[in-house]
Amino acid sequence: MIKTLTFLGIESSCDDTAAAIVRNSSSQGPEILSSVVDGQTAIHAAFGGVVPELAARAHAERIDHCIEKALSKAHLSFADLDAIAVTAGPGLIGGVLSGVMCAKGLSAALGLPLIGVNHLAGHALTPRLTDGLAFPYIMLLVSGGHCQFLYVEQADLFTRLGASIDDAPGEAFDKIAKILGLAQPGGPEVERVAQSGDPKRFALPRPLLDRAGCDMSFSGLKTAVLRLRNSLVTTQGGLTLQDRADICAGFQAAVTDVLAEKSRRALALLPNVTNFAVAGGVAANGPIRAALKELCDRKTVGFLAPPLALCTDNAAMIAWAGLERYALGYRDDLTLSARPRWPLDVTSPALLGSGKKGAKA
Repeated sequence: MIKTLTFLGIESSCDDTAAAIVRNSSSQGPEILSSVVDGQTAIHAAFGGVVPELAARAHAERIDHCIEKALSKAHLSFADLDAIAVTAGPGLIGGVLSGVMCAKGLSAALGLPLIGVNHLAGHALTPRLTDGLAFPYIMLLVSGGHCQFLYVEQADLFTRLGASIDDAPGEAFDKIAKILGLAQPGGPEVERVAQSGDPKRFALPRPLLDRAGCDMSFSGLKTAVLRLRNSLVTTQGGLTLQDRADICAGFQAAVTDVLAEKSRRALALLPNVTNFAVAGGVAANGPIRAALKELCDRKTVGFLAPPLALCTDNAAMIAWAGLERYALGYRDDLTLSARPRWPLDVTSPALLGSGKKGAKA
């Protein structure tokens, strides 16, 4: 990248409406000038999870306000922008469509280049935004909707080393919270309650550790927790606060063990890679981050995790991924489509099957 470039990023793939301004120059490198995230936790709280229709409506109502706020915080106007990057998938189609249509309108009105970004690439490239991490590296992308190991060779070249064959860990955290009557989003709540729990009280499974490779599974672990809860309710008439804490601690420990062991195997596949990064909402979990860092320390491999605010969905990562794609010559036009499914590695067979919309993962 020869000259200074300033990008607007727009993100609306799930339940966070976000806009950000990121600038990159050959002299100073990348800089996040502003990052605005308008969450929808209150909207979905009564339903125990994200309601796609409500999320889409909220995005449509909030995107323009987030963009205005991002520009204001950066002390910039539309005239200062060089291009617009927007999440074009994967995600809840209504939300993705809201962002894509907004970005198209701005691109057409302002005459600015448009770059559609894969949401997963945004997460996978975040260590380059925050730490200037050089290619190649191994990325564990672990969030509410995705869990996969990626060999990141370039901004447009990703090889999947392994992935969850069913639930993503973040989804499992949310469902465990719902099973136990805890608040949403479930990840932070399960982690909070687990602090006072005994992770060894209940024997919970570590799925697929007896199978070679880096693929993972969390559906059976979730079912084991559900059966445990039902058993306790039947035998003692309900759950105590300590029961909840011990279940949360045991579940969190099981997820941590699986992610740590599968990370060890991913590193073993590429022994010459010297850096391991983690991103996505579940990367904000303290015990999981600590276990992965300990693994990397033992292997004398560099460990990188974004600041907590950049682990969850945000538009700064989308703006940066757009900058990276722009530098490689990518441009989109007004035919850009919103995609509910969009695997980063298009050469590996789909783990979760395919349909009319394409490969799921």
